[in-house]
Amino acid sequence: MFRIFLFSLAVLLTIVGCSSNSGKVSTASNPVLKGDIGRIAFGSCLRQWAPQPVLKSIVKAQPDAFIFMGDNVYSDVGPYRQQAEPQRIGSAYSDLAFNPDFKQFSAAVRQQNIHLAATWDDHDYGVNDGGAEYPFKQASKGYFAAFFGLDESRLGEAFGPGVYHSQYVNSAGLSVQLILLDTRSFRSPLKRSAGACAPTGIVANNADDATVLGETQWQWLKSELEKPADLRLIASSIQLLASEHCFEKWANFPQERRRFFQLIKDTGAEAVVLLSGDRHLGEISRYQASTLNYPLYEVTSSGLNSALPSNSPASKEPNALRVGGNNLLLDNFGVVEIRVDNGDTLLALQLRDSEGNIRREERVPLKLLKK
Repeated sequence: MFRIFLFSLAVLLTIVGCSSNSGKVSTASNPVLKGDIGRIAFGSCLRQWAPQPVLKSIVKAQPDAFIFMGDNVYSDVGPYRQQAEPQRIGSAYSDLAFNPDFKQFSAAVRQQNIHLAATWDDHDYGVNDGGAEYPFKQASKGYFAAFFGLDESRLGEAFGPGVYHSQYVNSAGLSVQLILLDTRSFRSPLKRSAGACAPTGIVANNADDATVLGETQWQWLKSELEKPADLRLIASSIQLLASEHCFEKWANFPQERRRFFQLIKDTGAEAVVLLSGDRHLGEISRYQASTLNYPLYEVTSSGLNSALPSNSPASKEPNALRVGGNNLLLDNFGVVEIRVDNGDTLLALQLRDSEGNIRREERVPLKLLKK
């Protein structure tokens, strides 16, 4: 059944337009924008059964690349829960491929030569809040790789779990490294305590062996940060900076979060910007870690067509690191806009609504993100 579906999904790639080159992730054809402005767009939390008008606005923004940040489909909700595992994951991807808005998006991506990249989160991984314990993660990896036209052996551990990988794109003449983390396949169980941190009960897991990435992925990340790049965009499906809310976040594993900051320092990696999703809201956070010589910015964009309503309790959610106003409770996508003028590079970190209007923006000189 699984192999039959993968064959069918390979056929669907002619619709999706994300095919690989000779079994390898293709970066040779990445576009270089003619002019002094480049854009890397991204978004998360896409309900495959629902209208997706935001995709038209993404195409209209003319990005050099678009990153699917996770929850690219919802395989564990509604009628999908009645289907057998792991086949229901494939069913969700199939429904996305045939969504009329997604089909138009895929055609436009091919026409405009927009580079696509992707990682996953829990609902496309296979189970809400899932981690290393999920028994179908290898099959899920196969569905993910087939849908996005990626060589499965080049994702994560070659013939084992994980979808972490990196790519390079050229934008406004800069070499932009996309580091796509996997926060699911190796993550230790969440720790919960009755009556704590409503509504989830999630509390910090301080066990010595608790992990988000797993040791192999940590070593891989170190090697990636040691590679040259003008700008590094690190895609984490869950938030890394925000720590006060009671949902999934790196702060649920405090030693892993500290390790991340320390790794940036130890490798000397410059020009790091964080991207995240998951939360069904948008916000921009800024953190000056004591271990770093420059501030870390994180742009959280969620959801593409599933944002929380404006009267949600999330509207009052605290985040001491948030900049640029309240969190954004409407469908949105993120953009890292690169503007080059007389040799100076300015990053415009943006959140745009489903019509493409800029709702939040932080302008950051690239030189500020260097030692």
